[in-house]
Amino acid sequence: MRGPTPSLRWPRQRVHPTRMRAKPSLRCNCAGPAPLSSRMEQDFRFACSRCPRCRIAALPEAMSPITHLYLGFSMISGPLWRLVLRRRVKVGKESSVRLPERFGFYRRQRPEGVLIWFNALSVGECLALLPLIERVLEELPDAHVLLTSWNAASEVALTAARPPDRCIHVFQPVDTVQAVRRFLDQWRPDVAGFYGLDFWPRLMIETGRRGIPMMLVDSRMPDGSFRRRKRFAGPMRDILGLFDRLLLQDKASVPRFVALGADATKISVVGALKSAARPLPAPEKELAELRQQIGGRPVWLCAATHRSEHPAIAEAHAKVIEEIPEALLILAPRHVRDADEAEAHLRKRFAHVARRSREERIDRITQVYIADSIGEMGLWYRLAPVSFVGHSLAPGLEGKNPFEAIALGSCVLHGPETSFFAESYHGLGQAGGAIKVDSAGELASNAVLLQSSALRKPVLEGATKVVTDRRGVLDATWDAMRQAVPQTSVASPTFVGGL
Repeated sequence: MRGPTPSLRWPRQRVHPTRMRAKPSLRCNCAGPAPLSSRMEQDFRFACSRCPRCRIAALPEAMSPITHLYLGFSMISGPLWRLVLRRRVKVGKESSVRLPERFGFYRRQRPEGVLIWFNALSVGECLALLPLIERVLEELPDAHVLLTSWNAASEVALTAARPPDRCIHVFQPVDTVQAVRRFLDQWRPDVAGFYGLDFWPRLMIETGRRGIPMMLVDSRMPDGSFRRRKRFAGPMRDILGLFDRLLLQDKASVPRFVALGADATKISVVGALKSAARPLPAPEKELAELRQQIGGRPVWLCAATHRSEHPAIAEAHAKVIEEIPEALLILAPRHVRDADEAEAHLRKRFAHVARRSREERIDRITQVYIADSIGEMGLWYRLAPVSFVGHSLAPGLEGKNPFEAIALGSCVLHGPETSFFAESYHGLGQAGGAIKVDSAGELASNAVLLQSSALRKPVLEGATKVVTDRRGVLDATWDAMRQAVPQTSVASPTFVGGL
């Protein structure tokens, strides 16, 4: 019996017409397997409109040489990844118990029904996705969400944040063909959402090959990133061409994505998801203990700092102590590995420096407390009424998320280098919800002034107004995703063959 005639209608099949060459003799899987010679010639993919489970997968026709080279490397890079991950386990950056997940081996099984997959890199990105995940599960009571992350610290942070019951967290596989295909074979997601601007070519290309709708969520393209990625225009065009929708944070990113190969008709500007993120968690017992140690001392926080900012921060705190001798600085470096260098800078000026990693207490003579821990920013923002959000004071930096501090009632100070969150900081500045500082002196003077609750009040009110105005970002993001979510699972079958 002859099977149904395959249809190449757009957009259901998610075919990229400019990057495929249809062959009249091709048959869909409904008609039975094609001859071996035909399968060997396949260099494109399509989905039969009458059979959503039918997939014929292969590479896009016009991939750049660099992309082909990377895909070839991903077929033999497994041993290298094993060496890298073993070293990470030794230094405590990887979980030995869950190491098999990096290679596509998972203890949990795929749940029945629709499965929405989100992929994020770090702790902050996972936490930013939680409100969207909650919204998805609220709208789809029978669906599940798979959340994958790269950073091992995200496991601890997500445990503390308590994601919904129908949200499954596993670690992202390494970008080898074997690990990626095992991952996709087991989980068979119905929709894939990739957060931010971190691209994994093998993972994304294999996802696209299976006809899984792909979305780029909460992404942006600062000028610095655009200049760097222009050097790899071919691979960027290949990857961006896979996405069915690109949901961006700001309008300034749109022409940059288009210049790198994205289809302008697929781009929507919905705002930053991080502005709608729920407050970071903090253990009540530890919070109460730290408050008892601090007592009534004035406190200010330098959060997510870069190593190049530490000398200026030390200078600023010295000026703060001149005005308020009992003031305490909590320093939370962006990378824990920078804590030793930060301590060396601080000890040149301050005799009493304590560190979280050494389990040292804050006493009445402690001048600086280095919070070199992971997943505890909820503690520090709650303790400090004033927060300098780092990665923004020294040249060449690009800023960090201000909304974590705002959500916990801490006034935001920031430097001039905020290109990663340019639109967010611009909106906060216009509303008086954040204060820009250009030097250690300005940082110190504002840290002193904002110890007054009366002076903090208008700043917090301006920041709260900005956050309230942006609550619609969840609605806009979900509305854009809803169109791609099937009523019932049409999970792709196991893929066999191809580069």
